[in-house]
Amino acid sequence: MATDPQQTEQEQTDVADLSYEEARQELIELVARLEGGQAGLEESMRLWQRGEALAAHCEAWLDKAEASLAPEVATPPSSGSSSGTQPTDD
Repeated sequence: MATDPQQTEQEQTDVADLSYEEARQELIELVARLEGGQAGLEESMRLWQRGEALAAHCEAWLDKAEASLAPEVATPPSSGSSSGTQPTDD
């Protein structure tokens, strides 16, 4: 069974259209298929490549989420907040 290069390219393109949750779920299912050992060599290689693309896509989503939260996390609390981290003069 020969792998169609156009089909592989289409699969790679589709990864960019997936949400984080969709890509993660597909990656979980793909890993289960690979671990099951039922796929032939060509299919395993195709699945591996798809998995790499899915993992990179998920990592990019997480990096983007982390970057969007970083400014908020780095912002110190306002002087009126009672975070319990300020020393007292008792």
